[in-house]
Amino acid sequence: MYQRQVPARPRSEAKRARIIEAATQHFAEHGYHAARVGDIAVTLGIAKGSIFQHFGSKDGLFFEVYKRAVRSFAKYLDAPAEIREAGFFEVLRYWLVRTEHLLHDDWIPYRISLLGNYGTDLVLKREINRFLVSEDPYGTVSFVRFGLERRELRKDMEIEMIVSILDWMMERFQDALLTAELDPGLFRRQGTLAEKKEARIQQFLAVLQRAIGNVAPSPLSSGVRPQSRVSRGR
Repeated sequence: MYQRQVPARPRSEAKRARIIEAATQHFAEHGYHAARVGDIAVTLGIAKGSIFQHFGSKDGLFFEVYKRAVRSFAKYLDAPAEIREAGFFEVLRYWLVRTEHLLHDDWIPYRISLLGNYGTDLVLKREINRFLVSEDPYGTVSFVRFGLERRELRKDMEIEMIVSILDWMMERFQDALLTAELDPGLFRRQGTLAEKKEARIQQFLAVLQRAIGNVAPSPLSSGVRPQSRVSRGR
């Protein structure tokens, strides 16, 4: 299903980049299953066979689109220096507060990441999982080591387990935050949407700190909160 990658000539590489760019827009608008390689070819004014020549299949094309999308997101340790100095869980807070940025400035790559995580078949999903483990595009392993070096994380748990817990929980929680942004009436609580979001982030970090933290949770609300709105994505 996936072609072995060979070094591409400059013109060929430029053509691949054009195809991936057009396919990204098409998959984001139509979803994985409804997307048609023929329509992408028409948009580009090239033969459908040319796309298959470069990527082998629709799955192969989407896989390249997915990798490009998730590589565009910032890594955990791309947070500002003052946030990193405040600690592991303040870095998490920094990115969670900025989750809504995905709905505005990073919507297309975020949509592609959602399709890869939830909207593809099992064979392609397996390839995506292998990529996430091998490349670690969000820098989760380095981030967990950062937390261990600061003695903020448990040392009686294998690092692979901490990485998995962090990836699973952050992915699902960011999805929940974005769902609330799209449908504010979904969570029926007192207070404004901003207040609800802050309360959920506080509760989530407290639960996560109990699960993987080295010490009992401390009041995270006293941490540094700069106003930058750059989002890490997932």
